[in-house]
Amino acid sequence: MENTGKVRSRPSKAAKLKFRNRLRKLTSRKRPGTFKQIIKEINLYTQGWINYYGIGDMKSFIKSVAHWLNHRLRQLCWKRWNKVSTKFRMLRKYGIEKEEAWKVANTRKGYWRMTRTHTLHRAITKKKLVNWGLKDLNQLFQQRYLSY
Repeated sequence: MENTGKVRSRPSKAAKLKFRNRLRKLTSRKRPGTFKQIIKEINLYTQGWINYYGIGDMKSFIKSVAHWLNHRLRQLCWKRWNKVSTKFRMLRKYGIEKEEAWKVANTRKGYWRMTRTHTLHRAITKKKLVNWGLKDLNQLFQQRYLSY
């Protein structure tokens, strides 16, 4: 967004915080439901929020939330795979080499820390999340922002 000397709007800090908290609740590790159902709820909420606040300048906020949301979804997947054998099988399914998959599947590191690893980023890519039905927040925002 360029500085053109015009007055521009943006969502308040409280609105941004509420948005993140709602997404945090939707991507909670202990919540029930299928992954598809969770993605559907996230899409409904994010699309509505962006439609409402889409006029505002918040490109960097949306970019950071999209990154954080992908991280949360990777964490959710990793938690749901639960057993070492499931983690290994799923990593192999998503194209990770046997030795590396075994090493990562047997780790004792926490869920959040594991989702920062290069291996998990290669296994569950942003493109894969979009293929599973997650709408890209950056793209939604761009479409909405440009329509004003």
